[in-house]
Amino acid sequence: QVQLVESGGGLVQAGGSLRLSCAASGRTFSTFSTYGMGWFRQAPAKAREFVATITRGGSSTYYADSVKGRFTISRDNAKNTVYLQISFLKPEDTAVYYCAARGRGGLWPNDYVPVRGYDFWGQGTQVTVSS
Repeated sequence: QVQLVESGGGLVQAGGSLRLSCAASGRTFSTFSTYGMGWFRQAPAKAREFVATITRGGSSTYYADSVKGRFTISRDNAKNTVYLQISFLKPEDTAVYYCAARGRGGLWPNDYVPVRGYDFWGQGTQVTVSS
């Protein structure tokens, strides 16, 4: 099993920024760099939606259109951590943000966008943007 723990959420005014972190660990956890990583979010009464994803080595990233240019995904494989820098926040960005790990190969980026494309999930961190 892989445990993912998100942190860095909070209450921020519109236009502000936050950096979310997701630390990976686990008894049977193999090398972090073998996992593709993604960030998703879920607003109240809405389905979980894709935000961003990054390949195992970090060389490629892909974003939802709604966050492109405002959010940046990155990873530090030496620290077993993936990050999501979120900037120019809008009230509609309010949601619980989840990180997820994908331990299989696949077609990039198509297979890395759906919720079902990931094997392990964190518990989420709340981001609330006030207007």
